[in-house]
Amino acid sequence: MVKSKLMRYNKSVLLMMLVVSWLSLLLLGKSSFKRFIPAGIFIALVTRLENYAAKKRTWWWWYEKLHPKLSGSFPFVWGPFMIGSMWVLKLTYGKFNRYLIVNLIVDSIFVFILIDKWLTKWGIASLVRMKKIQLSLLLFIDSLLLYGFQFLIEKMKVFK
Repeated sequence: MVKSKLMRYNKSVLLMMLVVSWLSLLLLGKSSFKRFIPAGIFIALVTRLENYAAKKRTWWWWYEKLHPKLSGSFPFVWGPFMIGSMWVLKLTYGKFNRYLIVNLIVDSIFVFILIDKWLTKWGIASLVRMKKIQLSLLLFIDSLLLYGFQFLIEKMKVFK
């Protein structure tokens, strides 16, 4: 009974995650936004490609969609993953050990709490052929790609 009531609000939850993520950019600051938006877009595109591979290989499944033509992963990729990555870079860039620790904490919360406790129980998404530890490794590799991309951007001084 409680589960079915929660499932009625799945689209609202997905939409709110997207909107709240974007609204948080107002607090990020204009210079930080300009500095980290290329890396945010980069990691969103990488994550989008991973979701494409995940669908083909049934690593995970999104049951809920905001719109029939949009993947269920859309609000996550272009919301919390992209914007969250920009926030993590703002708070930790230049301090690689801190960056790794923050990513480990955030990714662990996503994999071991958000997926298990909320997404699966609410019928939004679930892991199918991928184990939690494999997803954790994938997210760790993503975090290295993100930091490396930002490092290259900073080296080129394109966005300063």
